[in-house]
Amino acid sequence: MGLSPPAPSVSPDEARLSEPGPSFEDWVPIQPERRPGAWQTWGRNLFLFALTAASIYVSGGPLLALGLLSILFSHEMGHYLACRYYRVDATLPFFIPFPVFSLVGTLGAFIRIRSPIPNRRALFDIGIAGPLAGFVVCLPVVALSVREMSLATAGPPTAGIYLNDPLLLQWLTTWVFGNVPDGMTVSIGPLGLAAWFGLFLTGLNLIPIGQLDGGHVMYALFRERATVVSRVGWWICLGLAYFNPSWILWAILILFLGRRHPRTLNDYAPLGRGRAVVGALGLLVFAVCFVPDPIVGSWATLRELLGIRF
Repeated sequence: MGLSPPAPSVSPDEARLSEPGPSFEDWVPIQPERRPGAWQTWGRNLFLFALTAASIYVSGGPLLALGLLSILFSHEMGHYLACRYYRVDATLPFFIPFPVFSLVGTLGAFIRIRSPIPNRRALFDIGIAGPLAGFVVCLPVVALSVREMSLATAGPPTAGIYLNDPLLLQWLTTWVFGNVPDGMTVSIGPLGLAAWFGLFLTGLNLIPIGQLDGGHVMYALFRERATVVSRVGWWICLGLAYFNPSWILWAILILFLGRRHPRTLNDYAPLGRGRAVVGALGLLVFAVCFVPDPIVGSWATLRELLGIRF
């Protein structure tokens, strides 16, 4: 699902943040006081991975498990390897099994960062590495999912769960089936569900708010101005919730993650033009992956599903 950064703290060193900090070459990570055992190092991660694999398998079968775990693993390892490159102390990925009330048996995964981020260059690279790695692995899963797709008769809203597709899947289904006739819908298989959820998580993590991956990238590019984007985004989500209840999810997410990003140890290290280009690429990936209203519905549909009459 992304990064779990250390909580910001106030210390005497904060007074130095208005001045240029140490260079990347001077950065030395905080060393743990004692060497952790195997359980703390990788045992819990392996145990949660096995539980998540079983949960996904029960929810949708081996193809769903293979496709989705590949996407999640590549996303988190993108973050982890970037942390290792910049000598930032981080855990291996923690996978989250969720067999109840879940379409795919998981809520994603995350890594926990246990030391400060040295500079904005490191923050940018660590933040963007996960979504781009996950998106690259998503593409073959999306391509293979075509073989499972078929046209089916669309039932009433309460007859099942209908998903709104991200732009990438919309383009794909249009290319395969053309304009879908009224009263029909595209039925997807396990790989299609893995592709949909993988794209959904990629778009979710690239939202440029708080401490999501997109929030890290936004802060690395624009520093304190990123807070304005988070605040505007929250009000937009709140306003759009009037039309579709799905937007409440995004409004709550912004509040939960916070609208102000913590500083790095050196906020004045230049990023260079190359990272600006990669940032634009990340914005393009966000555009083709993000699903503003993932589940088809409205307030009337929600009331009908819940049996509320008024």
